[in-house]
Parts: sequence; structure tokens; C-alpha cells
Amino acid sequence: MRLLDVAVLAFLLAGATSGCSRLTFVKPSSKMIRVSEQKSEYSVADSAATKQRLKVQDRLALASQRLRSGDLVTAEREAKAALKAEPGSADAYSLLAVIMDSQGKTAEAGGYYKRAAELAPANGGALNNYGAWLCTNGAPAEALVWFDRAIKDPRYATPASALANAGGCALKVGQYQRAERDLRSALALDPSNGYALASMAQSEYHAGRYFEARAFTERRLAAAPANPAVLQLASDVEERLGDKAAASRYVQRLRAEFPDSVPRTPGK
Repeated sequence: MRLLDVAVLAFLLAGATSGCSRLTFVKPSSKMIRVSEQKSEYSVADSAATKQRLKVQDRLALASQRLRSGDLVTAEREAKAALKAEPGSADAYSLLAVIMDSQGKTAEAGGYYKRAAELAPANGGALNNYGAWLCTNGAPAEALVWFDRAIKDPRYATPASALANAGGCALKVGQYQRAERDLRSALALDPSNGYALASMAQSEYHAGRYFEARAFTERRLAAAPANPAVLQLASDVEERLGDKAAASRYVQRLRAEFPDSVPRTPGK
């Protein structure tokens, strides 16, 4: 899963998992919108432009709250109202992208992510989000360009997110040296980054360094809840190391915790 750096939310679409197949992406990190239960106080001395901006922020805050509570209809309505009031709001586009993603409207989400990145071309969070969407949706090589831009933002609070995404995406296009470089850089900044740990395990497995792959799968499983991909990888690693009992235990976990997943034959 991709590591979405959704600046408009204090919420994560999914936990850190392995693979950019459905990017989870780590913690929302930037500070574009501060969600509050309190309505803004408008002073009679405020200019019309200031009042309008505060009203837009209120709508975005409400949309974010509704999204967190699962009320996607209201969240979409409020975010679109904010966008209508301020057509150039990168925050509104970012929030709408997440709402569309939550509704399974992948193509629409991509359009919103792209527009947010275009409106905020120096904002690491917006750039990382669009890159993550590209990597998930069949354009990993293009995604790397956007991750590079995100990493260059000196004000970006969580560059480990973009570095982890870049490393995972580089694996998908066979850029193994870059993948290892970016993933190690991500882990130097955030040692418990689940996506980076899972991707490093994949990288080490691909290189035939199975003991190292085992260490990264164990770290990944300690850092975040398991998912089917990481349990399958852990089983494959143990099979390569000749520990069939351990491989079998991971397969049993996979079947017990994710009964809808069909385990591959170990080592395949």
C-alpha cells in the first residue's frame, strides 16, 4: 500500500503494509488543515476575503470530520462546497481525492490528487500523494519523478514517507539500487516505517539474501499489523532458508487471519 501523506486528515486510510499495490501510506503529516470541533469566530473587523477563507476552512474541517466518521456523502458535499468557494484550494482537492479513494472511485481520486499537486508544486505531501496514486495505478516510473520532487521540499515534515514510496515503486520497475538507497534512507529517518520494512524485505529476498529478508520481515511484523502480502513473503523466506515448520506457521496465520486470501506455494 502506498504511504499517503494526507495533509488534510488526522487519519490514515490504511495501516502500513507491504507493496505499492494499494499504497497505504503512513501518517498524515503536513499541517494544511487543523481539524477542530470549534467553529471559527468571525470578527466584524475581518475583511470579506478573510471571512471567506475561514468559512472554507470550516467546511474542510467538517468534511474531514465526516470522512473520519465514515459519512462519505456529507464529507464529499462539504469538500465540494469548499472547492466551489475557493477553486484554487489544494487542500480541498487533496481531501476530495481521499474521499473518492474511500468510495472506490480511483480515476476521480487520481484527478484530484494531480490537481492538488499542480496547485501546490512545492508541497511535499501533495506531491507524495499523487506519486503514490500513480505507483498504485500502473505508472511507477512516472511516480518516481513526483517522489523526487516531494523529497526536495525542505519543509516536508515526513520525507520518510516519500522515500519509502519511492523505494517500493523503484522495486516495481526493477531499479533495485535506487530501491535499496531510498528504503534505507527512509528507515534511517523512521526505523518503524512498515512500508519501508516490507519493501526492504522484498528487496533482500529478490537479491537472494534470505537471512536479511527474514530480519526485515520480522521487523515489519513487529512494527504494524500483519497483512496477507507480508505473511506470504515471510513464509517464502523461511522456505528458502529451509525452515519448513516456520514457513508453515506463517501460512497457517495467513489462512486464519485472512481466510479470503489464497496462499501461494511457498517459495513461488
